[in-house]
Parts: sequence; C-alpha cells; structure tokens
Amino acid sequence: MPRFDPQPDRRPTVITGASSGIGAETARVLARAGHPVVLGARRVEACAAVADEITAAGGEATALPLDLADPGSVERFAGEAEDVFGPVEVLVSNAARIQPGSALETTPEDFEEVYRVNVGGAHRLVRAFGPGMVARRRGDLLFVTSDVVAHPRPRMSAYVASKWGLEGFVTALQMELEGTGVRAIVVRPGPTQTGMGMDWDPEVTGEVIAEWERWGLARHSAFLRPEGVALAIAHAVAAPRGTHLSVVEVQPEAPLSTKGAP
Repeated sequence: MPRFDPQPDRRPTVITGASSGIGAETARVLARAGHPVVLGARRVEACAAVADEITAAGGEATALPLDLADPGSVERFAGEAEDVFGPVEVLVSNAARIQPGSALETTPEDFEEVYRVNVGGAHRLVRAFGPGMVARRRGDLLFVTSDVVAHPRPRMSAYVASKWGLEGFVTALQMELEGTGVRAIVVRPGPTQTGMGMDWDPEVTGEVIAEWERWGLARHSAFLRPEGVALAIAHAVAAPRGTHLSVVEVQPEAPLSTKGAP
C-alpha cells in the first residue's frame, strides 16, 4: 500500500477575491477549521474588515492588497503572505472578473482584461506558490471556476471563455503535478448570491437573465449561498493525503415543490 505523510496541523492559506462573497466566506470557514488565512483583493479595506472579524473570534487572519492583473502585485502579495504566516500550504484562487456582453459587443480590450485576471492571474498565483509546495511535496492549489464550463450562458462570452480556459489550465496542471504530493482542485459552483455583477446596469441584467431563461439555463429561482460553496472548498482541502477531489460541482437545491412529496 502507498504511504502518504499526514497533513501538518497548521496549514497557512491564501484566499484571493476575499473581500466579499465566496472568498470572504471561505476565509471564515477555513479560519474556524484552524487555518491561518491571508485575504487578498484590490478592496483591501473590505478584506481587513473580514480579517478583523476572524481575529476577534480567535482565528489567525491578515489582509493584503492584491491585483491579479499586475505581476508585481502578485509577487509582493506572495512574499508578504509567507512573511506573515510561513510557507503557504493552501491556495484558494477565487478572484474573477465578469463582463456582460455578447461576443460581438465585447471590445477586445474588455475580453483580454477578463482573461488577464481569470486565467493569467491564476497562472501568476501558481508560479508564486506552486514551486514551494512541490519542493515540500505537499500542498493544495484550489481554483473556483463556474458551471458555465458545463452550461455556457449567452451574453457572457468573455467570462465563459475564461472559465473554460481556466479549467483547461487546471486539468493540464493536475497531470503535471501527479506524484508531487500537490493537489490541483476545481470547485465549480452554480449560480451563487455574490456581489459579482451587482454593478451592472439593471436593464442589462434583465436582458441577460431573459436570455438565460430562453435557453433553459434558469431551471428554478434558487441561488447558492456563498457559505455553501465555502464548505465545499473546505471539504476538498480537508481530504486526507491519498485522496484527490479533482472536480467538485456545487449546485443550488431547488425550492420545495408546492405539489408535495411524490
């Protein structure tokens, strides 16, 4: 039987896009599980508020500025994160940019910016934290994608392309890391109640949702709560050595039917 070294008791963790939504809830859930957490985002003040909340509850947390589109920012973030809590054991790559618009409407600049953050940013994080994990022969690189990979949605061409690209990147990464002791994990949420898209024009939002319904992509009205996705992330990271939850899809449960039990 193959033998695997146990995970260390203390697993410093980095979470990107941690100023709200899935990222903030993941920080809370993992901190409760005993992980020292580093929260990163452009909105560092919002991250700091979550970190203060975690610290007040007895956990270990700090907030650092992070712009995934800026290579220098990622480098500084990685160095400062490991200065605070030591070598990073877990990366939760959650930050993403979403841009509404059809393929014909989206400008090349906007399309490339979405890709630069959602795919290029993930690669920069892997370059920053992956080599140390491989050297220690232990670590988790977890990437939050989207069910648009399985069910593409219209009027979101750049976002859909970026999430397909991200899952392709992670699939190749999983093969390259096999036997190193480092796990690359995809968590693929369905529709989730987060701040993403809240800055869209209400008229645009209505048009986008109408298009989803026309294509049968909104079966019911329920959305996932961010803490539900965070718990799935925590479960994947907590899997014992020798177990690799390579792809975890999380969907909202439909509201209870008024028709009653069958």
